[in-house]
Amino acid sequence: METQIHYIKWLSPEEMHEDSLNWLSELNFIKDEHFFFGNLLQTFSVPLSELDVFSNEKEIIDVLNRSQRRTNTLIEAVTTHERELKIMVDGINQPVDEKKYKDTHRDLKVETLAFLENYRMLKTQIFDIIKEIKKEEKFRTLFDKNH
Repeated sequence: METQIHYIKWLSPEEMHEDSLNWLSELNFIKDEHFFFGNLLQTFSVPLSELDVFSNEKEIIDVLNRSQRRTNTLIEAVTTHERELKIMVDGINQPVDEKKYKDTHRDLKVETLAFLENYRMLKTQIFDIIKEIKKEEKFRTLFDKNH
């Protein structure tokens, strides 16, 4: 079993605040993208069901729905974490609570970065599917014109 040692840079409360705001910005943007992708996939529901990329259209919609739920959960967690930042800046020495806050920040960072990476892969898959549908439509149009 391989052990990995991670050195974590000390973050100031300002840096943790900035991290949280960046995460919220990205997550809220993704939340908007979910609606766009949902509408886009509904537009292509018939061609989607004809492709063998997914066993059926519900599979990709299910993946998108799970991503939406995960986004909402992360937004809630980061928002709560952001509100609790006062522990770090209230001037009261609370080493246990401050350590817990830093640990939570580190965990949220790992969780959010992993989610963002997975979401990028999902977006790539959706775009690949739409590209495939558009190619198929173009091929059918050309085929129909020639016959």
